[in-house]
Amino acid sequence: MPKEFRYELGSQIIRSSFSIILNIAEGSGKDSDAELKHFFNISLGSVNETFAGFDTFRYNKFIQESEFTEGVKRLSSISRQLGGFKKKIASQMSIVKSH
Repeated sequence: MPKEFRYELGSQIIRSSFSIILNIAEGSGKDSDAELKHFFNISLGSVNETFAGFDTFRYNKFIQESEFTEGVKRLSSISRQLGGFKKKIASQMSIVKSH
């Protein structure tokens, strides 16, 4: 993989990982659970994008397997937490709608 591409992908991984955090923060400032859930979905998309970048780095041997494993472990944890938050919001939304 050419150096330029490697650095571009590294930059994209940084941007997508920041997007995870920033979309959670932005969603937390919204007025409705539906908006918060929307931003959690965007964050989950950024988790997947970051994973794809890590996987590409691993495939091209730009990172060690242990670095890939640690990154995937962290991304999986974030993904599970976001999924749990989404389920909680969905159940709260259904309770509100039923009353």
